[in-house]
Amino acid sequence: MPKELRTVLWVGNRVKLIDQRKLPSKLVYISCKSYRDVALAIKSMAVRGAPAIGVAAAMGMALAAKHGRNRTIGELMSRLERAKEVLASTRPTAVNLYWALDRVMRVAREAARSGSVESVVLSVLEEAKRMADEDVEVNRALGKQGSTLIRDGDTVLTHCNAGSLATVCYGTALGVIRAALEEGKSISVIATETRPKLQGARLTAFELKTMGVPFKLITDGMVGYAMQQGLVSKVLVGADRVLAKSGHVVNKIGTLTIAIAAKHFGIPFYVAAPTSTLDFESSPEDVVIEFRDEEEVHYVGRTRITPKGVKAMNPAFDVTPPELVTAVITERGIYEPTRLMELRQG
Repeated sequence: MPKELRTVLWVGNRVKLIDQRKLPSKLVYISCKSYRDVALAIKSMAVRGAPAIGVAAAMGMALAAKHGRNRTIGELMSRLERAKEVLASTRPTAVNLYWALDRVMRVAREAARSGSVESVVLSVLEEAKRMADEDVEVNRALGKQGSTLIRDGDTVLTHCNAGSLATVCYGTALGVIRAALEEGKSISVIATETRPKLQGARLTAFELKTMGVPFKLITDGMVGYAMQQGLVSKVLVGADRVLAKSGHVVNKIGTLTIAIAAKHFGIPFYVAAPTSTLDFESSPEDVVIEFRDEEEVHYVGRTRITPKGVKAMNPAFDVTPPELVTAVITERGIYEPTRLMELRQG
């Protein structure tokens, strides 16, 4: 994948998204004409990764503003509220989704106080585009911060996909690896396959291969062995939500298991998360863990791997407590998980 290829972009009054369901065999875009198209893309995981979902939702709001029959500001604001409700219902766990929707609505309300329908529409569109550009710059800054933790010769284990595909561009966890490479450091990666959707095998492997990073792919169950054999220098993962008050990290299912193993073997466990992924209000008991269709567990691609009649459980995320997290890397610095509330100020 070219270095600057964007996952989410606005083209000709439509939202274009890389269809991540087709990777790695095909690199194709889908074109969303309405906010409902964007909502379906998020729900079906055509677009995934907390930062990418947030920007896609913001652009979905721009579609709602742009293509509605809005004769009055009141009609426009009602349409935006409906769009926000639909988009917010797509995936319950990643906080960037709600952060982005709230940010767009704040801009819309401000423009509505003294402007026209046209000015509100323009303000929403400009904000969505601004958020996309900001995401790239934030990830670059986060990568630069995190690269200070990576030493020449390190082997970094990562889980799920937290690269360019999970963001607008550049990546969070893979952004740190990318930044370290740009500084001339020689590093390698171990990537987990990440069952059941195989984001590591399909997406992270695709990105690492394109970047030219030496890496090996392992099944999720091989993590303990790799650590026991001294093959892992550091663990570096992304996050879908980080609870700033408590330091708990919500990320792809399997993250907790990796963190426990890393603690046992004395391996640093780092989380790369932009400040848009920080939740300053919630406690662990407030987090809604998304449960997806159990068919995702029964099938790999179109091939069923379980006997018919077998029941499966499919939580998409788990929660890692702060005592298992060495530090959280943000674009504004590197923090112990219990110090994240400091980022609320300023």
